[in-house]
Amino acid sequence: MLLRLLSGFFKPRIDVDAVHAQGLAHYGRGDFENAERCFRDVARLMPDEPTAWVNLAVALLRLQRYADAVPILARVIEMQPRLAGAHYDLGVCYNRLRRNAEAIPCFERAIALEPGMHKAHASLVDAYLDCCDWDAVERWREAFFEYRARQPRALWAQRVEPFTALTLFPGEIAKDVAEQRALDLAGNVADRAPGARRDARDTARIRVGYVSADLYDHATAHLTYGLYAAHDRERFEVYVYSSGPDDGSHYRRHIEQTSDRFVDIRNENAEATARRIAADRVDILVDMKGYTAHSRPDIFALRPAALQVSWLGYPGTMGADFIDYFISDAVATPPGHEHEFTERVVRLPGSYQVNDSRQPVAKTARTRADEGLAENAFVYCSFNRLSKIDRRVFSVWMDILRAVPGSVLWLLHGDAQAERNLARAAGAAGVDGTRLVFAGNLAKPEHLARHRLADLFLDTPAYNAHTGTSDALWAGLPVLTAPGRTFATRVAASLVHACGLPELAVHDLHAYRETAIRYATDRQALAAVTQKLRAVAPASALFDTPRFVRNLETAYGRMDERRRAGRAPEPFSVEDAFPGA
Repeated sequence: MLLRLLSGFFKPRIDVDAVHAQGLAHYGRGDFENAERCFRDVARLMPDEPTAWVNLAVALLRLQRYADAVPILARVIEMQPRLAGAHYDLGVCYNRLRRNAEAIPCFERAIALEPGMHKAHASLVDAYLDCCDWDAVERWREAFFEYRARQPRALWAQRVEPFTALTLFPGEIAKDVAEQRALDLAGNVADRAPGARRDARDTARIRVGYVSADLYDHATAHLTYGLYAAHDRERFEVYVYSSGPDDGSHYRRHIEQTSDRFVDIRNENAEATARRIAADRVDILVDMKGYTAHSRPDIFALRPAALQVSWLGYPGTMGADFIDYFISDAVATPPGHEHEFTERVVRLPGSYQVNDSRQPVAKTARTRADEGLAENAFVYCSFNRLSKIDRRVFSVWMDILRAVPGSVLWLLHGDAQAERNLARAAGAAGVDGTRLVFAGNLAKPEHLARHRLADLFLDTPAYNAHTGTSDALWAGLPVLTAPGRTFATRVAASLVHACGLPELAVHDLHAYRETAIRYATDRQALAAVTQKLRAVAPASALFDTPRFVRNLETAYGRMDERRRAGRAPEPFSVEDAFPGA
């Protein structure tokens, strides 16, 4: 009897150990789906073991299943209330779910329990930005500068994400943060290599590999929808590596079908993907994510391709010696601004940004009533992430609304706390909070169509609307911008120039304010610029996909030619393939 009892007692334990080991193996390979299934079984078999629930939560986070992770992490915290990492992970979930009123206390608790948890400090300021709590942002900045004065860069640079630094610390601090992140990545993979990469070409064509997590119904897929098919197949092969979700959308299916090879790398770790890319003998590997959410710079740190390029998705330097080129243009990166980048800057004619020249705009017209807009209002809009709004531009917007009776500001729906904070800030500025109208989510064709209900798009100077600017221009809505000192603050100027309306990029915020007011009071002037936009945009450099791709291919060709000649990368500019267009 005792032997049978002992046998019955130990058998489940052995099974749990095996399942747990299997889950760890799956996780190490990057197969988070199978890891989650194993960890869930372990948690079911060992419901009182916190580690089992922690592992399950971590796998769910890697799968971006944030809502599913919330109750799991709540259970972990109930069992181990002083586990700082669990509070941090719960904050991440709430932040991704746009519930920052709940995320912020989680990050603050994590910091209280573990003051040196740099990622919690970084996530906390992101949450403050997401909910437009500008007082809290300023307090965080003051604390950051105090910490920076006492610590080496290897420590202070971890307290802010490189992407966030582009907004908070444009210039040298942002560059330092990126450089430190690159050093950390390179150090993590210093003893790992992907294997022999391609030196002698096995085909006359240049093999370009694009890497992104956003090849689904996302801004990156919207912009690049026509890119892959437009490549000249006599000169180029197009490989695409997707590290993000497959949403089954027509964007995803189209990109799969128009690339020569499409590989889903979600369930691979960096080393496996680097070996794959090296075995694929890719000539030029293009990072379309940089240091944005769910990016994979660790793959690039392994140097699987001889030439590696940053383009489109990250509006700043990666600060990395494993990235050779940064693709820009003469407006987003004017001559004399090369020092902003550790990469060699390649300038394309027109704009650096690709667009889909066949992007559909819904024919079924929505009305102002559908969107909660007064029929006779002058509608300013800024369809941008609310985190891009800072105190300075919001003050200017309130000046504009006070100067234009009956005008409203139409913004994208975001975090609920952000909307409350913005309405409160409007009231403090003497503007009724109801003059801020928030737009819900729509499918892309319908979203483009509703731009025509607005009168003027107001850009965010601290960090421009990027895809948002090109969306507005494609829909025929003028975009007013005031370019700044960095790439991220000059993108909208690049786009309006490439669209043939340089007059929409004004010198400073004073001119921005006065121009916005003038267009509301001089409807003929506004009608003239709107008519000009709708006449020239479809044929402009900004929306000519084949023209853009030929120019991009010229850049790739020059990069590859230098490499094959044994010459180091250097900055250069590309002449327009269609100068008379």
